[in-house]
Amino acid sequence: MIQFSALAFLFLLPVLTAAQLSGSAAVKTCDVTDYGAVADLSTDLGTALASAFAACKSGGLVVIPEGDYAMSTWVTLNGGSAWALQLDGTIYRTGTAGGNMIFIEHTSDFELFSSTSSGAVQGYGYKYHVDGSLSGPRILRLYDVSDFSVHDIALVDAPAFHFSLDTCSNGEVYNMAIRGGNSGGLDGIDVWSTNMWIHDVMVTNKDECVTVKSPAKNILVENIYCNWSGGCAFGSLGSDTDITDVIYRNIYTIKSNQMMMIKSNGGSGSVSNVVFENFIGHSNAYSLDVDQYWSSMSTVDGDGVSLSNMTFSNWSGTCASGTQRGPIKFACADGAPCTDMTVTDFNMWTDSGSSIYYTCRSAFGDGACLKDGSASSYAMVTQTVTSAPSSYSAKTLPDDLTTDFGTTASIPIPTIPTSFYPGATPISALLGNSGSSKKSTSAAQLADVASATASASTTRTNTAASSFITSNSSSSSLTTSSLSGSNPASSGSPVSIQYYFEKFACVMYYTYAAYAIYLVVKEWLLWSPFAIFFGGDDNADTQPLEYWPTILISSLRFRF
Repeated sequence: MIQFSALAFLFLLPVLTAAQLSGSAAVKTCDVTDYGAVADLSTDLGTALASAFAACKSGGLVVIPEGDYAMSTWVTLNGGSAWALQLDGTIYRTGTAGGNMIFIEHTSDFELFSSTSSGAVQGYGYKYHVDGSLSGPRILRLYDVSDFSVHDIALVDAPAFHFSLDTCSNGEVYNMAIRGGNSGGLDGIDVWSTNMWIHDVMVTNKDECVTVKSPAKNILVENIYCNWSGGCAFGSLGSDTDITDVIYRNIYTIKSNQMMMIKSNGGSGSVSNVVFENFIGHSNAYSLDVDQYWSSMSTVDGDGVSLSNMTFSNWSGTCASGTQRGPIKFACADGAPCTDMTVTDFNMWTDSGSSIYYTCRSAFGDGACLKDGSASSYAMVTQTVTSAPSSYSAKTLPDDLTTDFGTTASIPIPTIPTSFYPGATPISALLGNSGSSKKSTSAAQLADVASATASASTTRTNTAASSFITSNSSSSSLTTSSLSGSNPASSGSPVSIQYYFEKFACVMYYTYAAYAIYLVVKEWLLWSPFAIFFGGDDNADTQPLEYWPTILISSLRFRF
């Protein structure tokens, strides 16, 4: 273990402060073409990317420049801090192994982005799917990554999942397009992490759009465009489920399986303190679907996952058939009834037919077919609605697809849209539309602290949902109006750990400097001829000047 004395810290602080405030500093850039990569759709990118990462994993910028790159070997980028991966080219899968094409783990202060908003990974999953296989690799997985962002890239046609966020913290994901085949098992974004902010993302597939899995805490998902997708969901949920403090808002879903689904079959644990607000749907099979007897998963031991304190508000649009699959379904576990459910301002209608129905089982709360109180379980009840709500009609988006992409042909790489929810402006502009090239947060902070702080594309140390979720998690309800003021983006000034460290460093520097001066004066007085007047030993010898540094070091060492 390294022992860091107070005196060493005292003299290091001005060095740190000077480095942070000096403006420009050299940043190591590792271009993969300098490590053997060639944009020829033949040469393997994997080995070059691994080598570039090894050289730039501590404070550097790894660049994949524009061009088309083949990737036949997968990479695990383990460790590192304050580094970034700039993907401006397009990566094409040519390998056949399973696992993860790009696996990033055990790192902090990280950013993956495209400075042109046109960087992409093409997984060519259809080459597996045409034979009904899902045995190929995932495109991107992050594990144990903290203080990070992923943005301005497209992930296309994954052989398996597209993007997984596993046990991560303080992350922001935004300005992305994910486009997959029309098959189950091709998840868009799966997240089981803490303090996450996912926004302004479009997903096309036939499975999860943006889905929260267990365990998860403090998650904000907003401005999501499920464009012919499976739809958003919680789950599948099993044993020891632990999900709390989640907000989904501004969710636009068209031609998808559901607008929102909570799915389990048996299991244990809990999901609590959740808000689902501002949902627009068009021609989806299901709308609000809570199914704790989901037949597509095997039964898990346990009485059921406890669902409590959930609000569903401001939903509008249509389902495909309001009598075949009604827009509200609460099929809660008899052994663990749903409690404190609230459905309000729910204005859904049907594309076909002249009525819709709501169904509830062992579900308690307010609105729709929910029962008052929190008594024991009850059998399924049905509530029929025969007149359309006056305000069910909802806006559409210009990028709405008219057909899916199937599973037998190559899927084109999309352009990231500039609108993800009707009437909502994206929180961050696309880098490709900003008129300037963007560096990673880490590199930008090293190169120019001032410009990095002002840059709209700087990675925010993500208070994410913790800034949006109520500070009192035991509250009986969550509201977003009182929480949105903490959004770092809304202030126009990114917030980062470095900012607080600089403030702390300045305070500590001047505090230690003042204390050092005090110690020098005190030691001089105590060993001077005037020591008798200051409480010193009148028999002590006056100490020569050359001993004062030793005296000061000893004083600091024993005092701290």
